[in-house]
Amino acid sequence: MNNPKHKKKYNYIDIFAGCGGISLGLYNAGWKGLFAIEKDPLAFKTLKHNLMDKKNHFNWPKWLSVSCHDINKVLEKHSKDLKKLRGNIDLVVGGPPCQGFSMAGRRNEKDERNKMIDAYIKFIKLVKPNSLFFENVKGFTIGFKNKKYRGEAYSNYVLRELNKIGYNVEGKIIDFSEFGIPQRRKRFILIGLRKDQEKKPKDFFNILFQDKIKFLKKKGLKSNINVKDAISDLERKNGEIDSVNFKLFKEGLYSKPKTNYQKLLRKNKDRIPDSHRFAKHNDSTINKFKYVLKNCKKNINLDKKTREKFGLKKKCVIPLCPKKVSPTLTTLPDDYIHYSEPRILTVREYARIQSFNDWFEFKGKYTTGGKLRKKEVPRYTQVGNAIPPLFGEQSGGVLIKILR
Repeated sequence: MNNPKHKKKYNYIDIFAGCGGISLGLYNAGWKGLFAIEKDPLAFKTLKHNLMDKKNHFNWPKWLSVSCHDINKVLEKHSKDLKKLRGNIDLVVGGPPCQGFSMAGRRNEKDERNKMIDAYIKFIKLVKPNSLFFENVKGFTIGFKNKKYRGEAYSNYVLRELNKIGYNVEGKIIDFSEFGIPQRRKRFILIGLRKDQEKKPKDFFNILFQDKIKFLKKKGLKSNINVKDAISDLERKNGEIDSVNFKLFKEGLYSKPKTNYQKLLRKNKDRIPDSHRFAKHNDSTINKFKYVLKNCKKNINLDKKTREKFGLKKKCVIPLCPKKVSPTLTTLPDDYIHYSEPRILTVREYARIQSFNDWFEFKGKYTTGGKLRKKEVPRYTQVGNAIPPLFGEQSGGVLIKILR
C-alpha cells in the first residue's frame, strides 16, 4: 500500500465486529473502514476508542448512528441505505457468533446465535461487495449429530447460499500458528469473490501461503513464535504498581522487549501496559498453581490424579509451555496457568498471544460470570473472540493483490 502506483484506498464494512480484531488488521494493512456493526456495548466501546477516536479509521455514514447495533435491526431499518452501497464496497468481513458451533463448548444446534448466519447472507445480498471474508470456528464445518445421523454442516449451507447470490466461494481450515501467531488456533476461513471478477477465491489461499514467509520476514518475525517469545516482557517479576483504576489490584510493568515479536507489538509504547491487571488469587490457589507448574505436563489438560488431589471439577485447566505456541485461547481466563508464575494470564497477555498491538486498549469489565456470560462481552471475552489482527493484516494484503 506504500507503492505510489496504487493510491486507491480499499474500503470495507465489518459486521459482527467484536472489539475490532479484523478491523485492526485491515487498518495495519492500509484499508479504510466504512462502518462496523457490533451488538455488545462493551466490545463496541473498545472498537470505537481505538479505531475511531484514536485513529479516525472509519468514514461512518450519516444514516447510521455511531453506536452499537443489532445487525437484524440494521437490516430492518436500513435496507434501502445498504442497497445504495452496491458497487462501492470492496469487502465485507465478519464472523457470526460461533458459540453454538464451538468444539470447546457445548455444541448446540438450537443456539439462537446460529441464526446470525442468515443475517450475514442477507447483508451480503443487499450490499453485494466485490469480496467477502468470513471466519468461524472449526466446528462450523461439522454437522450437528442427531441420534443416528449427522446433519449438514453450516459451512456447506453458507457456501451454497453465497453461490446462489453471485459469488465464487472457497473455505479452508487455517491454523493461525503457521502465520506468526503464538497460538494453535484453527479457524474456518471462507473467501468469496463476485462471479464477474477475473480472480478466484482459491487464488487468495494460494497467495496467502506463498507470501507468508516474506510477510513475516518483513515484520522481523519467524513463523513459529512461542508463548515466551510473546509475553516474557510482561512477567510479574518485572515489577508491579497499585492499579489506578481498580482499587486493591496490582498492575504489571514492562521489562525491555526481548524478542522481535515484542518489539513489533510494543512499537511506540513505553509506558505502563494497558489491561495488565493481575488476578487476586488466594493462597490455596497459588499453592495449587505452584504444584501444577512443578509436577504437571505443559500444554495439555490436567491429569486425573491432579484433579482428584485438588478436587477440581473444571473442564479445562492447562499450564502453558514457554517453548511452544499456546493452545487456542478461550474466553475463560482460568482455563490457563502462566508458564512460570502461579497465576492466570492478564488481558494484555491474552491480547499479545492474539497479536493485538499494545497501543490497542480494552474497555469495560475484565470478566463476568453466571447468566451474564451469554449477554456481556468483557475484556477477556473481547480478546478471546477476536480474529488475530496479524492474520487480518496478512489477509488484507492478499485481498488488495486480488482486487487490484
